[in-house]
Amino acid sequence: MVETRELYYDPYDVDIDVDPYPVYQRLRDESPLHYNEKMDFWALSRMSDVEDALRDTDNLSSAKGDILEVVKAEPEMPLGVFINEDAPQHTVHRLLVSRAFTPRKMKAIEDQVRDFCATCLDPLVGGDRFDFMSDLGVEMPMRVIGMLVGMPDELQRSVRKVAGRRLRNNPGEPLPVSKKNYFNGNMFREYVEWRKENPSDDLVTELLNVEFTDADGVERKLSSEELLVFLGVVANAGTETVSRLFGWLGKLLGEHPDQRRELAADPALIPGAIEEVLRYEPPVHGIARYVAKDVTYHDTTVPAGSALLLVAGAANRDERKFDDPDRFDIHRNGNHVSFGRGAHFCLGASLARVEGRVALEEILKRWPDWTIDEQNAHRAPTVAVRGWDSMPAILG
Repeated sequence: MVETRELYYDPYDVDIDVDPYPVYQRLRDESPLHYNEKMDFWALSRMSDVEDALRDTDNLSSAKGDILEVVKAEPEMPLGVFINEDAPQHTVHRLLVSRAFTPRKMKAIEDQVRDFCATCLDPLVGGDRFDFMSDLGVEMPMRVIGMLVGMPDELQRSVRKVAGRRLRNNPGEPLPVSKKNYFNGNMFREYVEWRKENPSDDLVTELLNVEFTDADGVERKLSSEELLVFLGVVANAGTETVSRLFGWLGKLLGEHPDQRRELAADPALIPGAIEEVLRYEPPVHGIARYVAKDVTYHDTTVPAGSALLLVAGAANRDERKFDDPDRFDIHRNGNHVSFGRGAHFCLGASLARVEGRVALEEILKRWPDWTIDEQNAHRAPTVAVRGWDSMPAILG
């Protein structure tokens, strides 16, 4: 008789994190509403439950954070962290920032994104190695955000370092959270002051001048602190999560050469491949919510005041939603939750898709074949954004 180990799920467990999918399978089958008594949080893992919870703004709040350890720490949340706000504040702030991510803006910047790619890739042509992270993943997303915001190159480098440090935790431990100074945009202070005197065609100049009606019905401009925090949020979200996508692109297409060659032969398949990478290995596996009111799942009441983790990484492999979900298939017509759902659907989703598509088009033009150098690939020590610090490929 085979002994089955007691089901245990801990998002910080290093051994589980190496390959969490067998545990996710057991969560969905055996404990679709799971309670971790040791760490005092609840978790949902089935696609239908995760989708419903992401849309449930009546019972679940984003105002205390969307990372599990942040929700549990309940830090003082500064005004302007729009991803960690509820309506009506979230609605007002999101609308202001969304002007940088309209379909028109995305279409307008595609040529510049392609130029950034070429700048990173062209010096490597003729060589025998390429690192999806260090050569492209850590470079291009920050350059794109810098272009949208109007940041000079030297500030972009500083921002990239700070953004990376913010989401780094010690292996096996939750991310340390400062209750008094959880988040700020101080690194942008001098730049914003300079931009006031030197306006340009960028998001910062637009936000410095925009007048809006706030959640209290007051007509005003953004305060300096709100604007600084906005920039911090955009820089964090637009660099760390997108950069992890590049590492998974390299790894998965290195492991599936037939599908990679299909993409090289028919670039029209690339958008679907990006969606499959996001489903199969999403950069963000857990989206946290604060339970504002008692809410019931699977005949069990989760009490108000609890922390609830929506395990997007598990939902994306739910066989109730996807046929053969553990198979990577660029032809899949799936609908993942890697960008969330509802009012907090990822504001930068369209930008991430443009960056992923353009990058893969440019990579495949230069190198239709590669093999991942697994011995020299290094995972990033972070739970909040799951991925790689290095994903080197041997070309040809």
